[in-house]
Amino acid sequence: MKKITPFLWFDTQAEEAMNFYVSLFKNSEVLGVAPGPNGIASTVNFELEGQEFIALNAGPQFKFNESISFLVDCKTQEEVDELWTKLTADGGEESMCGWLKDKYGLWWVRCWAIKILRKQVELCRRCSRCERSSLLTYRRHMRVDKSLS
Repeated sequence: MKKITPFLWFDTQAEEAMNFYVSLFKNSEVLGVAPGPNGIASTVNFELEGQEFIALNAGPQFKFNESISFLVDCKTQEEVDELWTKLTADGGEESMCGWLKDKYGLWWVRCWAIKILRKQVELCRRCSRCERSSLLTYRRHMRVDKSLS
């Protein structure tokens, strides 16, 4: 286990969510499921692209929100589009600034290549015409600008 591991709180869907996330990423696996009452897992442990996660079924007291989200380093536009489509399917939704919420309520931010994201953020900082208010109304993931790679 790495020194820091995301620990996700679900109502009752931790195992279902884990299986969904593992199905999205090639280098992923279920590491363990701890049984709980009524046949529902208590905790699950899984890995996505080398990052370990632990998820807990602990009731509806807490919900995910945009203040914590995961950014995926996609290498191609096709990878961005495929992941975006799968994460917004079956009840997921697009939100402002290129964020999306998946069907379990977990937030993901623009699925860009990190290198391209950093360059676009730097260009935005230098652009006097860039207005934060227009960014907040942006709802769909931006296309990868190949000139920035």
